[in-house]
Amino acid sequence: MLVLTRRKYEQLVITLGDQTVIVRVVDVGRDRVRLGIIAPKEVAVHREEVALRIAEEAQALAGADRELAHT
Repeated sequence: MLVLTRRKYEQLVITLGDQTVIVRVVDVGRDRVRLGIIAPKEVAVHREEVALRIAEEAQALAGADRELAHT
C-alpha cells in the first residue's frame, strides 16, 4: 500500500495504460476527507460498499446463469 500525505487542493494522478484518473483533496474536516475524482467515463468509480454489492450481485447472476444452463 502506498500512503501519501496531501493538503487541500493537492492531487494524485493514477495512470492505467492510456487512461488517467485524478484524485483531488477537496476538503479536510475534523474526521473526514472529501475527495474529488476525475476519470474517463469507461472507468467505474464507486465507494467500497457499492463496489462490493455490485460484485456480489454479479456473482449471484453468474450462479443463476450456471443453474439455468444445467436444467
